Amino acid sequence: MPFCIALAVREMRMSPAEALWAATMGGASALRRTDVGHLGVGASADFAVLDAPSFIHLAYRPGVPLVHRVWKNGMPAA
Repeated sequence: MPFCIALAVREMRMSPAEALWAATMGGASALRRTDVGHLGVGASADFAVLDAPSFIHLAYRPGVPLVHRVWKNGMPAA
């Protein structure tokens, strides 16, 4: 997914925030899914914590592993 975000920023001239939205909430909205794509009441709580100071690093460091920890259905993944 970081590669897709980086490609959107570089080639489609999206801002990093727009690219992140397109990769999360935008995709969920396109599929009419209200249970994924965001962190909120009723969402499935699938998310990753990055080992970076900002999500902007997803756009500019696509080949660098930035995932620190992953949660699936609200529980830490092994």
